[in-house]
Amino acid sequence: MCLSFYLSVWIAIINVVRKMKKTLFEVQQLLKKFGMIVYTGSRLGDLELMEEELHELYEMKMIEQELYLESRMILKAEMQKERDKNE
Repeated sequence: MCLSFYLSVWIAIINVVRKMKKTLFEVQQLLKKFGMIVYTGSRLGDLELMEEELHELYEMKMIEQELYLESRMILKAEMQKERDKNE
């Protein structure tokens, strides 16, 4: 394979990652649009509850699969950071 092929693949990957670069705040704002404000007093608990609420929105076809997967990925990453911090 030639170098230009690998370069084009790399550029495509970078573009996908840039599109997916959302924050936890944006996930919270998405849930807020549906009237869901999550606060349990525990950051990990908040993240887990947000994930459940997000899943319900997806199951009810209220959000698209891409948005669901991006948001879930953000929540999973934040949960892992929180678990690592608590170890």
